[in-house]
Amino acid sequence: MSIEIIIDGESITTETGKNLVDVAAENGVYIPTLCYLQDKPCLGTCRVCSVRVNGHITAACTLPVSGGMSVEVNAPDLVDMRKALIEILFVEGNHNCPSCEKSGRCDLQATGYEVGMVVSRFPYRFPLREREAGAKHLWLERDRCIFCQRCVEFIRDRDSGEKIFTILGRGTTAQIELDIELADKMPAEQVREAADICPVGCIIEKGVGFNDPIGRRKFEIQSVRERALGMKDSAAESGHE
Repeated sequence: MSIEIIIDGESITTETGKNLVDVAAENGVYIPTLCYLQDKPCLGTCRVCSVRVNGHITAACTLPVSGGMSVEVNAPDLVDMRKALIEILFVEGNHNCPSCEKSGRCDLQATGYEVGMVVSRFPYRFPLREREAGAKHLWLERDRCIFCQRCVEFIRDRDSGEKIFTILGRGTTAQIELDIELADKMPAEQVREAADICPVGCIIEKGVGFNDPIGRRKFEIQSVRERALGMKDSAAESGHE
């Protein structure tokens, strides 16, 4: 059913039940996300898509649109809130971007650029989490995990449906775990899917490190904002790499 909602003062016609993040993107309004994947069940774990809906702050990725909604995305307090959330994710892990295999292909790094983060206002915690290297094809750099739970929910054993990744513990003791027996059964394309679905450099495919040469890095070709809004790849259009 066709409905009207308001986003940052502009009236928008859309369909009831569509995800707010997608509706905003379709109308040129960028809402940062790290746990949300289009056409997948929403997780609502990272909260970097926080907006104000009818006066209440909520995660946009968890919200289907309905008639009469009034949404604020780019109010100054909301912009600063989302920036603070990104800064918190950086200080809760060890994200040394220049030496990370995912640099240039990392959603957290790209979103940090997009929200204008230079340095965090919060003290760095420098956690020490043991790496997991026991699987044949995957390596876990646990220090980089932001606990988005994409891998937990969307990467499962294809025969049994069992979870290959889990998060154990709470608070400062939480860490991502890998079922090595199930991981070793993963076909090559699922190993790559797991590495790609991770928004940071936590899940690394063994034997593949800095596999994109300079000048072909994902978010240097097309920014995370342009990808979210479905904008065309200007470099590809012009024939440049």
